Amino acid sequence: MFRRPLLMVLLLATPALPVHAADGTPGHGLKEIPDSELNLMRGRYTVGGNTVAWFGVTMVSQWQASNGAALQGTLTLGMDFRGGGTPKLSFQPSVHVTAADAPMPDTHGRSIDSGGLANASGLVQSVQVAGDGNVARNTTTLVVRDGTVPEAQADGQHSASAQRAGVSASAVLVGNQARLLLQVDGQGLVQQWIRNGSVGQGIALAGDGQAASNQLRLELVRGSAGGNLPLSQNVAQAIALNRGMGPGQ
Repeated sequence: MFRRPLLMVLLLATPALPVHAADGTPGHGLKEIPDSELNLMRGRYTVGGNTVAWFGVTMVSQWQASNGAALQGTLTLGMDFRGGGTPKLSFQPSVHVTAADAPMPDTHGRSIDSGGLANASGLVQSVQVAGDGNVARNTTTLVVRDGTVPEAQADGQHSASAQRAGVSASAVLVGNQARLLLQVDGQGLVQQWIRNGSVGQGIALAGDGQAASNQLRLELVRGSAGGNLPLSQNVAQAIALNRGMGPGQ
C-alpha cells in the first residue's frame, strides 16, 4: 500500500497534542509513534482513499529599486503522478531585468546577512531591512482540491538568468531543489526556494525606497485510489511544512 506518505502529511499537518501516560497522568514532551502502531492506523486519516495526482509550485518575485531598476522572476514546477512510478516533471523559468542609469542609494555602513536561511527547515518567511522607506511582502498560498489536473506543459530548460549593470535574476532547478533569486549589488537580495525539508521566501534590503515582493503558490490535486500512486518524500515534506502559514508578512 502507498498511503504512508499521505499519512505522514496529515500527521505532520496536525497540531501536536500532549502525550499522556498509560495510567492517565500527563506525560512529558513528545513521543514518536512506532511503526507497529502506524501500521494499525494506516488509512484512517485519508478520505475516500484519495492519493495525489498532481503537485505544482508557482513562484513570482519582483523588485523595484529606487533608481528605476526593475527585476522580475517567475518559475512553475509541476509533478504529474498519474502515470505511477517516477512523476512526470515540468519546469518553466522566466527572468527579466531592467537597469537604470541613476546611481544606487549609498549603503555604506549597512549590512544584512541572510546566510542562515540556508540552514532553516520548515516554512520560512524572512524580511530583513536596513534602510528607510522600503516595502517588502511575502505571500504563500496552499490549495488542495479535487478535479482536473492542469494541462501538461512541455518540460523546458531548467535554468534562466539575466544580468545588467549590477542587477541580476535567476531561476534554476537542480536535482530536488528549485530556486528563484533577484540581486542588486550593494542593495540586498530577494529569493524563494523549495528543497528537501524547506520551503521559503526571503527579502533582504539594505537601501532606501525599495519595493520587493514574493508570491508562492502550492497546489495539490487529489486523484482516485485506483491509480495507487505514491507521493515522494520531498513533496510530502513540502506540503506538511506549510501548516500554520499566514497570508504574508
